[in-house]
Amino acid sequence: MDPEDVARLTALEESLWRPETRFDHEHLARVFADDFDEFGRSGRHWSREASMATEAEAFETLLPLPLLRIRSLGPDAALLTYRSETTYPESGVTLVANRSSVWQRIEGEWRLRFHQGTPTR
Repeated sequence: MDPEDVARLTALEESLWRPETRFDHEHLARVFADDFDEFGRSGRHWSREASMATEAEAFETLLPLPLLRIRSLGPDAALLTYRSETTYPESGVTLVANRSSVWQRIEGEWRLRFHQGTPTR
């Protein structure tokens, strides 16, 4: 995969783990594909609209994303896998999950089509 695409996909994925962009509706509208959906760490299904409507909350995620791996699925598609370690300061709870994201280049821009989180220890 082209190094520019690797850098762009890494930055986009990490933007979803930064509070200043995770809760920015305009940013999410640019990043999520029109048919985006997600199965979250909780097992809940999230539509594009539900994901974009999530209320802001304080959290800290370990960055760079641990165990990040990017695999090409073709000239305009990629699979990102990694582990997330997210701490919620209000409760002190840290949640860990294995994650996968499917990205597709649509009209020249990388857009997130699908994401899944699986709880782990």
